[in-house]
Amino acid sequence: MTLVGASIAEAHPGGLAADGCHFDRRAGVRHCHGSRTQPPAPTTSRSGDVYYPNCAAARAAGAAPIYRGQPGYGRHLDRDGDGKACE
Repeated sequence: MTLVGASIAEAHPGGLAADGCHFDRRAGVRHCHGSRTQPPAPTTSRSGDVYYPNCAAARAAGAAPIYRGQPGYGRHLDRDGDGKACE
């Protein structure tokens, strides 16, 4: 018996965006499942931190909501100041 092209898929909770991608909060990166398109790259500051100019950009990157302390969080994205941006 020959096994060719075997792959292992890791399941995890959370939904996927229309492009098959989502933001992995533990790893702090956006990744895709079976998508042929690359997700939009967030803007980075000089310090290398993730920066989203607005919630539309955060949602397009699959990062919303963003919690205080997570990469990409900014007070300009947290209208009510509760620590949960782009809710």
